[in-house]
Amino acid sequence: MSSGQQARAQAAAIKPSDQSSEEVRPPADRLLALFDGHRLSPGQRRIAQYLIDHLTEAAFLSITELAERVGVSQPSVTRFAASLGFSGYPALRDVLQPIALSAVAGAPDTREQIRRNELQAAVDAEIENLENVRRLLADTNQVLDIGRDLAASVPLTVLGLRISVSLAEYFAYAARRIHPDVRLVTRGGSVAFDALLQSRAAGGTWVLAFAMPRHAKETLAALRFARSAGLRVVLITDPTVGPLVDEADVVLTAGTGSRLVFDSYAAPGMLSAALLQSMADADPERTQSRLEQYEHAAEQHHFFL
Repeated sequence: MSSGQQARAQAAAIKPSDQSSEEVRPPADRLLALFDGHRLSPGQRRIAQYLIDHLTEAAFLSITELAERVGVSQPSVTRFAASLGFSGYPALRDVLQPIALSAVAGAPDTREQIRRNELQAAVDAEIENLENVRRLLADTNQVLDIGRDLAASVPLTVLGLRISVSLAEYFAYAARRIHPDVRLVTRGGSVAFDALLQSRAAGGTWVLAFAMPRHAKETLAALRFARSAGLRVVLITDPTVGPLVDEADVVLTAGTGSRLVFDSYAAPGMLSAALLQSMADADPERTQSRLEQYEHAAEQHHFFL
């Protein structure tokens, strides 16, 4: 387990009711203690003040959202976290969220209350991620345009490596119901390169790639290779700014739930379903024909109970 996951495992653990002196301290005091003894620039003090004034909301914001609310750049938020001794904003947020939770719920004094609060907070964070996807999908023209491009790419390559494999497999499984040639790539290196070259040679024009944290170097290499081969890239990733976005023609962001030891993917899953819908809407006759063929095969061969 990585050091980051170890810290998250400890923070998210469902603990017994015995409280440390730190947990008994008022949330405001615990928050101020994070800032004490650190020399902060004017911009960093603005971030700190926003966290103090809006703790219960701010602790669950992505780095992009916090930067927008405060009116600073995302690198400024990262430097702020580093100035407090954290490896980055996600590590700071992992500390802020239990403080915010205690401010909302009071100090829980039973194991059942602690269990409910910790797990409900993880759900609350996912609800916020879904709200962000909802705002993203307000521009239906963008989603429909992407759906038309993906539907017109024959073959269509769907790529997801390491932790992103499950999202890519789900999308490819569903897309095969409505698209004549979907090629799934879940291994990096030369295997991915060969598949991308074959897809381009067969007439493919687009790759749909999933890249959830922690981002794999293999994914970056595959995206660069895809573009060098003449393929265009739609990338579904988390809001973190990094080199992956520079290798994509279209970037759609969906936050991952990061309160528990392992991430959850409600928002990327919802975004995937919306893209599948837009592909279906791009060619309704083909969609209807293929779905009827699938249903007929399912009945003939008794696929389901």
